Amino acid sequence: MPVLPELRPMLERVAAARARQAVPPSLAEQRAMVAAQQPMRLRLMEPAPETDRAEHRVPVPGGEITVRVFTPPGADRPLPVHLHVHGGGWWLGLHEPHDAACARLAVDAGCAVVSPDHRLAPEHPFPAPAEDVYATLVWTVEHAADLGADPGRVSVGGVSSGGNLAAAAALMARDRGGPALAAQLLEVAPLDLTLTALADVGPVPGLPLAREDMARYAARYAAGTPREHPYLSPLRAEDLSGLPPARIMTAEYDPLRGDGERYAARLAEAGVPAAVTRWAGHVHGSHEMTALLPSAREWRALNAEFLRDRLRR
Repeated sequence: MPVLPELRPMLERVAAARARQAVPPSLAEQRAMVAAQQPMRLRLMEPAPETDRAEHRVPVPGGEITVRVFTPPGADRPLPVHLHVHGGGWWLGLHEPHDAACARLAVDAGCAVVSPDHRLAPEHPFPAPAEDVYATLVWTVEHAADLGADPGRVSVGGVSSGGNLAAAAALMARDRGGPALAAQLLEVAPLDLTLTALADVGPVPGLPLAREDMARYAARYAAGTPREHPYLSPLRAEDLSGLPPARIMTAEYDPLRGDGERYAARLAEAGVPAAVTRWAGHVHGSHEMTALLPSAREWRALNAEFLRDRLRR
């Protein structure tokens, strides 16, 4: 189907802005532009529900990071726990929209949501962000009692680059002997940084993520690491057996659609339960626009249903 009609004005604005750029913006300028757009991004999301929130400093290889924990108020303890990794192409880490998404997921899925503020590329390329996420996973299980969480009911997930890091953490957990995971929830995730699995979405001007964007982000994150490294490109891992059941969400007009759908197929071939849903008319990131798109609310509801099912006793 065509791009959702509610999204077309946004794509037209993006296409016009790109046409006016005589010189590509620097990384600092890109970060500043995205930060300036956050109020608009929040207006496209339904208001975040009230949750209990706490911040912790978590040791990671070579330093510390901040980790936020969101819990539904008044919920019975211990709660199942979901580690959710924000998107941002490995080079952005703005809090407001990510915090809102975590709060909503905590309430809808009835679980604690742990959100690591991982280090960013290119200042901290691979493997730092992936190791940050894995370290947060280990910390979450080790400190489950302090968090009011159940260390036996843990899942991981993420959006866009966060989905890549969540998939890498699931591989690390398998390869390193734990922690045990009940599920992985991967949304519009880049899973092959060789960029050979990207889907052809046709000539649609103004897409929020184009092939050339993905090439630039992958180069920042991978730096000098061979792109086939399984923790960099989980789709390239030789063996996907023994991983947790997966729910994978893709968008029709997103080049990363190919990564997610191929990963689901490979997981299934390895004996891992994997369900994939391609959302018609959506573009990269439009699932966040729950105040605008009824189908974005359906997407969110399916995520919560998957986590409730996988994390129940």
